[in-house]
Amino acid sequence: MSKPKASQAFADPTRRGPLFGPRFIVALTLIALGIAWIAYYYVAVRVDPTKVPAPKPGGPGFIADLGMWNYAIGVGLVLVGLTLSAHPATPLGRGRGVVVGMLGCFLLGLLWICAYYVFSNDLSGIPVMNDLLQWNLAVGVGLMAVGFTFATRWE
Repeated sequence: MSKPKASQAFADPTRRGPLFGPRFIVALTLIALGIAWIAYYYVAVRVDPTKVPAPKPGGPGFIADLGMWNYAIGVGLVLVGLTLSAHPATPLGRGRGVVVGMLGCFLLGLLWICAYYVFSNDLSGIPVMNDLLQWNLAVGVGLMAVGFTFATRWE
């Protein structure tokens, strides 16, 4: 029996790529960068509205100037990273990982929306949610939309 040709090796559906391929590394980096962006803005740059008198906005110039767009950038990076991880070249994009990613995103989006509705009268104690207000619904729906990208990979 001869060795399979190079073109046949790629056509084999049971062949699995490396566990941590470049796409997976990029996806993890985007997710971590999005979380770090939101955390840095919330902790170091954001002006706390409960402090009187309010200090002058400062810190890193362009990040302070972006205001609420910082949350859009951070959440967007996380959602793009999760969407990239749905590709079959990543561990979450094949086999049981698709189900884990799909159900995880669906449940996380549902929990985000439910937590917002339960605590909507007093969001002062919940970081990030207290600034997003109605945009919490967009975050939850965005997570569920990423769950649908995983659902399209399910076989």
